Amino acid sequence: MESKDRAGETAAAAAVEDATSQAAAAVDDAVDAAVDAVDRALDEATGVPTDDGEIEEFTHDGSTLIAEARGDHAASTTIVLVHGIGMGRKVFADLSQRLEPDALVVSVDLPGYGDAPEPPRTPAIERMADLVGAYLRRLGRGPVILLGHSMGTQVVTEVAVRHPTTVGRLVLVAPTVDRHDRRALVQIWRLARDLFGESGKVLLLGAREYLHAGPNLRRKMHAMLVHRPEDAYPRVAAPTLAIRGDLDLVVPQPWFDEVVAAIPDATPFVVEGHHHETLIRTAKPAADELRRWLAED
Repeated sequence: MESKDRAGETAAAAAVEDATSQAAAAVDDAVDAAVDAVDRALDEATGVPTDDGEIEEFTHDGSTLIAEARGDHAASTTIVLVHGIGMGRKVFADLSQRLEPDALVVSVDLPGYGDAPEPPRTPAIERMADLVGAYLRRLGRGPVILLGHSMGTQVVTEVAVRHPTTVGRLVLVAPTVDRHDRRALVQIWRLARDLFGESGKVLLLGAREYLHAGPNLRRKMHAMLVHRPEDAYPRVAAPTLAIRGDLDLVVPQPWFDEVVAAIPDATPFVVEGHHHETLIRTAKPAADELRRWLAED
């Protein structure tokens, strides 16, 4: 009799556990569906394509990036876009759409950003550059035009120096970090002031991407701040286009001038009326200047 009672209790416990698991799975599915719906609505409201391009996951030395290719595979030009801290590949939607008719455009999510999985350890800028360099060799499109925004400029600069055969031309948009104020609180305060009065599009997309990049954001900020791009600039061999919004508080004009002067073959371009997130607000001025610069060759 006692064994039957125990068997009944075990069966009841198993049934409760199974029902709990099913309920938890249903809640997870509902949350995922709600998040997807919000993401899609946000994409539609801000002009981000709701359909994915060709998605590729690439892993090297324990870290993984996500790459999304759009545009013309038959084009001789390949442009690879690398985002800044807290961001992801979707912030390049406007720029990508403007460049796709003439090039294959590849936007990446660095490890722990966008859809890329969080790595076991937050990689240094140099390690992220090695990951991007390995991916460019895997891509097999020859030397590419490599564009970085904000922290992404630090990554692409290191790619150009550490893996020079993969980079034909370099584009630095809002290059960080100002070496005269390499402090987290200063950089956060500058960014907060820079965002004041920005367009709703910039604020919405930025908020969404920062939520994706939430885990270990403090360690990611540390990796950005300890990197010294000024040591790499003089060793950049690729022709370089440096772009700054004239209202950018994160990248002051004196620091921008210092960056341009340090790179052996650099062309500066200032976008009037734009802040730090100049590529998100509207990428037209930068895209037009990029085309003009490329046509000079």
